[in-house]
Amino acid sequence: MRVHRALSDAARTWQALGRESAALYAGSRLAAAREAFARDTERAGGAAPGVRAGRRGHRSHRSHRGGGDPGHAGRGPAEHENPGQHEEHEKHENYENYEAREQRRGDELTPVEREFLNASLRRRRRAARLRRTVVAVLAALVLLATGTAVVALQARATAQTERDEAVFGRLTTGADSLRETRAGLAARLDVAAHRMRATPELRTRLASDAGRTLATRLTGHRGLGSSVAYAPDGRTLASGGHDGTVRLWDTSARPGSGGGAGGPGRPLGEPLQFRTGPVGSVAFSPPDGDLLVATGKGGGIQLWDVSDRERPRPVGRPPVSHDKENIVSSAFAPDGRTLATAGDDGTVRLWDLSDPARPEALGGPVAADGPEDRSVRAVAFAPDGKTLATAGYGGSVRMWRFDAENADGAGGGDDVITPLGKPLREHEAAVWTLAFSPDGRTLATGGFDDTVRLWDASDPERLEPLGEPLTEHTAPVMSVAFSPDGDTLATAGEDDAPILWNVANPAYPQQLGEPLSGHTEAVWEVAFHPDGRTLASTGADRSVRLWHRPPTVLTDFTNPLTSVAHSPDGRLFAAASTDDGLIRLWETSEPGRPRGAPRLLTGHEDEVLAVAFSPDGRTVAGGSQDGTVRLWDVSAPERPVPLGEPLEAHDGGTSAVAFARDGRTLATGGDDGTARLWDVTRPDRARPLGEPLRGHGDAVTSVAFTPDGRTLATGSEDDTARLWHVSDRARARPAGAALSGHDQPVNAVAFTPDGQTLATGSDDRTVWLWDVTRPDRARPVGKGLEGHRGPVRSLSFAPDGKTLATGSGDHTVRLWDVARRDRAEPLGGELTGHLDTVTSVAFGPDGGTLASASYDLTARVWILDADRAADHVCDRTGGLLTRAEWEEHLPRLGYREVC
Repeated sequence: MRVHRALSDAARTWQALGRESAALYAGSRLAAAREAFARDTERAGGAAPGVRAGRRGHRSHRSHRGGGDPGHAGRGPAEHENPGQHEEHEKHENYENYEAREQRRGDELTPVEREFLNASLRRRRRAARLRRTVVAVLAALVLLATGTAVVALQARATAQTERDEAVFGRLTTGADSLRETRAGLAARLDVAAHRMRATPELRTRLASDAGRTLATRLTGHRGLGSSVAYAPDGRTLASGGHDGTVRLWDTSARPGSGGGAGGPGRPLGEPLQFRTGPVGSVAFSPPDGDLLVATGKGGGIQLWDVSDRERPRPVGRPPVSHDKENIVSSAFAPDGRTLATAGDDGTVRLWDLSDPARPEALGGPVAADGPEDRSVRAVAFAPDGKTLATAGYGGSVRMWRFDAENADGAGGGDDVITPLGKPLREHEAAVWTLAFSPDGRTLATGGFDDTVRLWDASDPERLEPLGEPLTEHTAPVMSVAFSPDGDTLATAGEDDAPILWNVANPAYPQQLGEPLSGHTEAVWEVAFHPDGRTLASTGADRSVRLWHRPPTVLTDFTNPLTSVAHSPDGRLFAAASTDDGLIRLWETSEPGRPRGAPRLLTGHEDEVLAVAFSPDGRTVAGGSQDGTVRLWDVSAPERPVPLGEPLEAHDGGTSAVAFARDGRTLATGGDDGTARLWDVTRPDRARPLGEPLRGHGDAVTSVAFTPDGRTLATGSEDDTARLWHVSDRARARPAGAALSGHDQPVNAVAFTPDGQTLATGSDDRTVWLWDVTRPDRARPVGKGLEGHRGPVRSLSFAPDGKTLATGSGDHTVRLWDVARRDRAEPLGGELTGHLDTVTSVAFGPDGGTLASASYDLTARVWILDADRAADHVCDRTGGLLTRAEWEEHLPRLGYREVC
């Protein structure tokens, strides 16, 4: 009755308010009225879903009791069959509602009350539908947002990929455009690209970069750089500039050593001020380098005590000489007590610096060039301390005798130096620079005719030209310098790029590698570090650069190279050369890095054409144009010992040698068109096995055993390769027909480590792969490998058999992916650095390095591990791309360090 009274009051209020929806029932009041008057709401047009659910629940409750009297609802077994708390609560509510209905059975709602209740239910249904719609919309929005987020993430990932592609492309194309002019920057861009993505192309690029002479750049001068000089101990570099300063740099930290703070080239102390203006030259006194001299503008000479490199102090009162004309060159005598200066007044003057605090002029000024041009551009002492050379603007070179015994200070007269012989006038323009070799037997000069000339200075009174002028420079030559061992000459000038030369045989100089690209303007002076591995340069671009010669490039040769080989354990490295009949042997402290001076294997009387190690690494075999094969015991590499007598192997040259894997057999090939087998079980008593193998119609150029030693391959100038059964060493016989895929001489043959594939390289510029699993029926695999622009001269398979290396007359080395023999393809780009035919290639035992030999008088060891090569580049360039360089090449990418 209470529910009915409340409903009646609410209905009247609703009617009075004009049936305002806000007055309708909701919540618990609606639920109670719905239960109490369910039949009335049904008669009014059907129950709401909630009402139907209530009735279904009620019927379900009754069905559990088997349809009994509702009055017994609390006593039926159904309530004991379901102990759930929620259901018990629902039963309790149904019971109460049932009692309420019983109390008002027969009572009926008035029309207004019924309309009120039904309106309330309709509003509830609308609200439920609205909630479901909102939930559905929200769900759809969530799904849409999720989908949009996924799409956005995918788009972002795509954009990042495209951005990375653009950055990667910019790095690689930037490196390509700079390689000829700024090799160090190009190498660092290669490293940056490699840090983003490792590719075969970058692997070969970095291998080439690591074989180049790269530079660390030192900045600090605010004007043109004019001069550089190393202290005798190599721990300090001095540089002078047109900004009127001299700077000292700590060069004690060497590349590859882990270096000190700041690495090689850390500034030392504050710049030293040269009081008269631009600096023309700097020099350290020998032998300790504790005295530093600078000369320059207005005839100024200044001295500093640099025994404390961090705190140099001026010494004495700076003299002014040369009629206040610029002093452009200075040189210490080997004793460190005498200084020679040359200036724009056309004279040479000498100074006694026994007491640096009181410099004394030795004699008077000596006119050293023709009167028409006056300026003397360079002066240098010979190592004997008794001879000077001068170079003049008038194009002359003169030699002078220095009489130290008559040099007694200012009163000594003008005859302290006297001319030797006649002036040399071979240059066609001003001579700007000169230098003596460390042994004093060679003089180098460079001038404004863009040439460098070498002179035999053994007799200072009669200098003789050596060979032809060096004409690689395209602009005036401003500086020349010899390495401490005298085997290398550095030249530099207005064409921005220093050049290194092999002058071990000064009558036949050979350029070493490409010009050193990095400076952006004229290079005015170069100087070697005392260890000969680093070259300092400075010039018009205001920078000082330290060029680090890679230890993986060997230049200890006076003749073209023909062959290289690694010992099986990687501890030894051998290289053979023409003309001098020598094989050079190095120990290797780590893979691919020969160390120390090479040992010489001597005995051949003509050029050595081939070299090979025995499988145990204790024996080296060399084949020579003298027709013989020689063996050496290298078990103690520091003391190689010849073994037995030379083997008279062939009529004509012996061009190929190879050991079988058992180490007991050696194969040779020669100009007489035959191959031979030798029993080298006792290398000191080697003997021939059977008859020579005949079948080729021309010289045999190469030989190779399969790993099991049962098959021998030979290549020949008759355009073919052949296979031989050699299981019975004394009765070797041909295996099938000649392999005739090439149309020019076959220069090289090599087997894969599994012995199932043979590679042949030819003058026709191609490489062919052959399936030799059945030697009697060998057949070509796939197509010939093309890419070289010159004859293929050499071949080598990596230890895993997946990579093939080839060397060519086009001066390059190439790598090939041969993991799938029928689909072999180039692996990256060319390995560049050699300047002449690559005659031999050989993988190191770990496969991470590759050695090559060339007619350019060098052997190279290529670092094929890209990460290691990148570290090498970082170590030798200072590592960082400067922010300015980064902004120039990657302006829209945030700066990052790459090393």
